[in-house]
Amino acid sequence: MAHTSEGEPQGRHQSKKATASGWIGSALEYYDFFIYATAASLIFPQIFFPKGDPKTAIIASLATYGVGYVARPIGAFFLGHWGDTQGRKKVLIICMFLMGFSTVAVGLLPTYDQVGLWAPALLVILRLIQGFAVAGEISGASSMILEHAPFGRRGFFASFTLQGVQAGQILAAAVFLPLAHYMPTDAFNSWGWRIPFIMSFLVIVAGYIIRREVDETPAFAEEGAHGTVPKAPMVQAITESWRDMLRVMCCSLMNVIPVVTTIFGAAYAVQPGYGIGFEKDVYLWIPVMGNIVAVLVIPFVGNLSDKIGRRIPIMVGAVGSGLLSFGYLYAISIHNVPMAIAMSLLMWGVVYQGYNAVFPSFYPEMFPTRTRVSAMAISQNLGTLVTALLPALFAAVAPPGAVDIPMTIGAITLGVTIIAAISAWTARETYRVHMVDLGNPNAEPVPKRAYDAARERIFAKGQEAGV
Repeated sequence: MAHTSEGEPQGRHQSKKATASGWIGSALEYYDFFIYATAASLIFPQIFFPKGDPKTAIIASLATYGVGYVARPIGAFFLGHWGDTQGRKKVLIICMFLMGFSTVAVGLLPTYDQVGLWAPALLVILRLIQGFAVAGEISGASSMILEHAPFGRRGFFASFTLQGVQAGQILAAAVFLPLAHYMPTDAFNSWGWRIPFIMSFLVIVAGYIIRREVDETPAFAEEGAHGTVPKAPMVQAITESWRDMLRVMCCSLMNVIPVVTTIFGAAYAVQPGYGIGFEKDVYLWIPVMGNIVAVLVIPFVGNLSDKIGRRIPIMVGAVGSGLLSFGYLYAISIHNVPMAIAMSLLMWGVVYQGYNAVFPSFYPEMFPTRTRVSAMAISQNLGTLVTALLPALFAAVAPPGAVDIPMTIGAITLGVTIIAAISAWTARETYRVHMVDLGNPNAEPVPKRAYDAARERIFAKGQEAGV
């Protein structure tokens, strides 16, 4: 349907189709990313690293998880450039192929007992490729959905990018859970863990079929028609938008919450060195249930951000989830399964979504169309790179045998989330700014009354149907 709203790009807005593509693509791609994260906590210390020193094996395995994030700024540079010069659609297909093939290869790797140090070396190489690939996923998918969405509904539609990410994590655990529960431990550790990785071949096929069906966005098409597609979008982004890129970097430190929940929390709960003694399959249910709640909460928070703005939900979600991390880690420390589940549902499933559901619209709205993917990709991935080094840091400052682990890790987590909240507070509000004015610090937002009236017209006409 062609939009005639002043301040919005002309052309066909495929809101629903773009959202479905972003959702399914993110779910499939993050399925790959999260099965690695799960295996790095639960399996890899035993099979890819030297035996005899549990502390070293845990730190080394969690460090390989972080290595993927080291590659992300590099991937963000190349994939962001591709997204801003060649289009959102093409970069998303490239991301899918790279992620799928590297994940299948992890499932075929030999163990440390078979090839010695080649095992962790090959694991690191494949994790680098994974990190490179995933760097363009969120920025590309968020930009595509945002640019297809009608004015007044961008927060709602863009939130489905992250709903797909949470669904990908549910899918990853859903594959691991029955294997970990029903297979004998020796069989699971020797070959059962490989099944979820090899199944990623389906990601390559499904992802390509889904993503080829979506048109390029009207906003990007207009850039091409006007001859304003930049030759060096990263240079232009840094020159024009470095302040907002710095804000995105600091806000992206919120990745500390999933790190605490699914990476350090898993190692703390199940690794023998910590002596907590959670069963692997029991612990795996904790982030799964949190993510199920998140999938339900995200669209409501995304819609809320279209009503009250982006900053307030992000700030509340940041500080609130930081505070709740103390309770979550304490529940694990006393081996209280019901309490750990309840804290996960509250911290990860509900409160954190104030940030998680809103940043897919908040970040790309800070930047103009011509540099949107590059600016968001590089700044977000630099921020998450910092948090990816935290699991190894957490294991180093709170190793097996340390005292008061919940207070130590909780304090670091809260400090990081406060930095993110302050960064969001310093940003300008963007939810009432037209698409063509995004990235302009002097742009005047649409008056609240006129904005609310525009939203009512969108609902009345059914423009969000994307036909």
